Amino acid sequence: MQNRILVSACLVGHAVRYDGRAKPLLHPAIDRWRAEGRLVTLCPEMSAGMQVPRPPAEIAGAATGEEVLAGTARVVEITGGDVTEDFLQAAENAVALARQAGCRYALLIDGSPSCGSAFVYDGSFSGRRQAGNGVTAAALKAAGIEVFSDREIERLIERVSELESGAAAGA
Repeated sequence: MQNRILVSACLVGHAVRYDGRAKPLLHPAIDRWRAEGRLVTLCPEMSAGMQVPRPPAEIAGAATGEEVLAGTARVVEITGGDVTEDFLQAAENAVALARQAGCRYALLIDGSPSCGSAFVYDGSFSGRRQAGNGVTAAALKAAGIEVFSDREIERLIERVSELESGAAAGA
């Protein structure tokens, strides 16, 4: 059985980012996985009803997605609007879709307050990065789904290959 991959919609060319753009990840593996029917595409924020374009948002107070999930941090827009509930709904939607579709992995755009997995911005809207997960990435990891950033596609390719060659050897 092929392992399915939840993928950020912006990485496969959908113009769903806060600024109304896509950020396509051009890689032969994306094309192959798409052809194999492995990719399950989602923009968590869009799934929660957020508009495109929308004001930039960051996790306030140099916090991480885990803290948002725990209720001890908020996600705010540059305009001051609190969008925490939208981001929590987005994370819940992503986990539900990943489970329903049988996704073992997620390939997410880094830096996003939702999808970041290696880093997120520190909440100051100054471009300062910090290590940590966005809200959706944290929720997916908590649900047992392996999360990879767009810069870790080679690691994801290796992981998928390891798992499938191991499964084939055990068959």
